[in-house]
Amino acid sequence: MTPSFIDLLRPHLCLLGPGQELAPDASLGELGLDSMASVALVLELEQHFGRRLPDALLAAGTFATAASLWAAFQPEQELSPSS
Repeated sequence: MTPSFIDLLRPHLCLLGPGQELAPDASLGELGLDSMASVALVLELEQHFGRRLPDALLAAGTFATAASLWAAFQPEQELSPSS
């Protein structure tokens, strides 16, 4: 995970304290990521990475941890180009 990825993720985690480290395996749900925040976050990440997350990856497992969300946006994933 890169610092810019964490910077994009942090505002959507209302239960992650200022300056608190985000562990890769931390539960995003336990840190305050809900379905509404997930939608906003995925839009920001798609813009940041210049690719769309395929519908198949719009699943709870993708948003379980910071590491799983990071992995979904890595080059080895088959992402759709942004339109």
